[in-house]
Amino acid sequence: MTHPLSEQFRRQARFCLPGSPLYAALLGAMAEDLDSDGITAAVMRPYCEDAPTSAPPLRLMGALHRLVLERRAPEVALHFPSVGGTAPVRDAWPAVQRLLTDQREEVAELAGRQVQTNDVGRSAALLGALLVIGQRTGLPIRLFEIGASAGLNLLVDRYAYAVDNRILGQPDSSLRLQSPWRHYPPADLARPLDIVERAGCDPFPIDPRTTEGRLTLTSYVWADWIERLDRLRAALSIAADNPVTVERSRAAPWLAHRLGWPRTGSVTVVWHSVVWQYIDAAERAEIETLLAEAGARATHTAPLALVGMENVGVPDVRSRFELTLTSWPGGDRELLATTVGHGIPTTWSSRPETPTPYWT
Repeated sequence: MTHPLSEQFRRQARFCLPGSPLYAALLGAMAEDLDSDGITAAVMRPYCEDAPTSAPPLRLMGALHRLVLERRAPEVALHFPSVGGTAPVRDAWPAVQRLLTDQREEVAELAGRQVQTNDVGRSAALLGALLVIGQRTGLPIRLFEIGASAGLNLLVDRYAYAVDNRILGQPDSSLRLQSPWRHYPPADLARPLDIVERAGCDPFPIDPRTTEGRLTLTSYVWADWIERLDRLRAALSIAADNPVTVERSRAAPWLAHRLGWPRTGSVTVVWHSVVWQYIDAAERAEIETLLAEAGARATHTAPLALVGMENVGVPDVRSRFELTLTSWPGGDRELLATTVGHGIPTTWSSRPETPTPYWT
């Protein structure tokens, strides 16, 4: 019999390649175990009816990784490179199966938490969009992020970006994103970013300066994708010295306050990445109304821009991410680039294209 979640696990296993052979193997084994009514089915029983957009497979993997990071899963840790494990991938599933059996209730509880990745690779996409906005408006930037998690991408100008033979951003940054782009955004790359205000909101914000916050963020990074883990650790070090305000709030009421009236002499930029799928339809509609109203108030001396990096098409089926820019006055929406969920590489469009509507 096919389990309600098994196809989601199989799709996620495919999405994990080529970056994470370990997760691909484990998720594939879990899919078979679900259909066999094994221990994975018992652990995930409370979540059988959860929406695919809530990413049940990644929630379970985050729970396992957290136990490994907390040194509460020593046998599984032997297979997880994030803690130095080198044991073969092919032998990982029996160890995980035993962990699920021995710590079933705890794993099930952790698997109920929302995924929080806050991948700083997405700053590569945001940087290019901000360069475009800065060149077009000639104004300093107020940067506001919804679904900001720990606010790591709000520090976009504190990172270095090695693009061909040049370094963009902050050259001496401890975080360097290597070859993050294919092609170039339509902007002057030598133009410095001038971010005069930055803030974010999240229903469940994470403080990256705390042990708990760092643990949570690390647990949702795929344990054998060392490059992403290294990027996160460097970003956490930078965040410790550059605190950013991320308020505990839903997006709509927070934006209503931030967008209440235009700010002359600056461009207000609202940014979101891999967030839309976690916001229900009613709040999405409310956000769109708020942006339209704020856009109607925007002027050439107080413009508004919306930058989104989201999966398009059918959630949990087609993994295609588009970077779009909507600009006011006018409300024109354009596709700037396509990318992947982790932001690197971002492929800039050689010509203007019509973006795909977000799934509804």
